[in-house]
Amino acid sequence: MENLIDARGLSCPQPVLLTVAALGKVKQGEIIVLVDTETSRENVTRASASMGWQVKGVQQEGGEYRLTLEKG
Repeated sequence: MENLIDARGLSCPQPVLLTVAALGKVKQGEIIVLVDTETSRENVTRASASMGWQVKGVQQEGGEYRLTLEKG
């Protein structure tokens, strides 16, 4: 099951807070996070790594990023 967090259009720290909340609920699997700034991409990547999640992939399309986070 794919979990999707659409944080496009939100200012930091909102994308990070949404991601951290979701990662706390999902103990393993895959989560997709959509952001639209490089700063949000970097901050979400750091926050997820600090919680033991790996960034499996980052796809950039225009000014938007699709981060695939995975654990377990």
